[in-house]
Amino acid sequence: MSKIEKLQDKLYKGGACSKMEIMSLAEETLEELCQAADEVRRHFCGNAFDLCAVISAKGGPCSEDCKFCAQSGTNPSCREVPHFPLLGTGKLLEDAMEKDSRGMMAYGIVSAGRVLPSEDVEELCHSLRRLRQKTSLRLCGSLGLLGKEDLDKLKAAGMQMIHNNLESSESYFQKICTTHTYEEKKATIRAAKAAGLAVCSGGLFGIGESLEDRIELALNERELGVDSVPVNLLDPAPGTPFEGAEPLREEEVRRTIALLRFVLPNVFIRLAAGREYLPDKGRACFMSGANAAISGDFLTTMGISIDKDLKMLRALGYEI
Repeated sequence: MSKIEKLQDKLYKGGACSKMEIMSLAEETLEELCQAADEVRRHFCGNAFDLCAVISAKGGPCSEDCKFCAQSGTNPSCREVPHFPLLGTGKLLEDAMEKDSRGMMAYGIVSAGRVLPSEDVEELCHSLRRLRQKTSLRLCGSLGLLGKEDLDKLKAAGMQMIHNNLESSESYFQKICTTHTYEEKKATIRAAKAAGLAVCSGGLFGIGESLEDRIELALNERELGVDSVPVNLLDPAPGTPFEGAEPLREEEVRRTIALLRFVLPNVFIRLAAGREYLPDKGRACFMSGANAAISGDFLTTMGISIDKDLKMLRALGYEI
């Protein structure tokens, strides 16, 4: 057996790959590695594909200093970011029903800021009850560093998943954000799991991190038992320290996704922000271990149309 086949067999028998084993896989040829990762994906996940739409439900400059973010209050350009309060039930319902009718499976409600205030949580709970009544969407919230009490309320109102990206390894995170800690993020994820919510948590690649940082991120997500892992590719925002940064090459993105699949064989690996910069809009990545995506526009950037995504994914044999 080759090294790749041995690790596939280990996974199929219920084992888990170590950091050293994953690092050694990085040396394999790209096409062999990606093909093997796709086989692992099919073994554990079949041809199921998860498509998510997102909405910016509350906007404005944020108190946090995440170096990559257009909405960070430390970014001089953040004044250009639209500032608006939490969207009401009517607007959320209208948008969710439209996304539901076009084939989306999940709906991410995203708020700017360190944490959604308790009064907004109460208002959002009212909206969630209506969305549950009127749509078949799986409802997800990206609402900051929430505590168990508010997570319990959201779960009771119909939310099914919480999104909270770890972004990178713990050691590298300190270089891109100082206003909150890695442990605070992990605490929110643990609290969400304790509340009975599924968790979507991934990272941002292309911010100067190493391949080892990406693997350590995946190992942390595995330890936390997350259900969905978004792969975001840096979109260099004006005014941030990453303005003008070179985008990752498609080959590097594919290799990273393939390695993530060997760490996380049975989760949704989700191509998210930055996918529009890939030459084929992610097609090759969906044959390299990825089996989920955010479709349509993002919070502050344009995305890929839902209709184009559906056509591509069906052509690849995915069940949508």
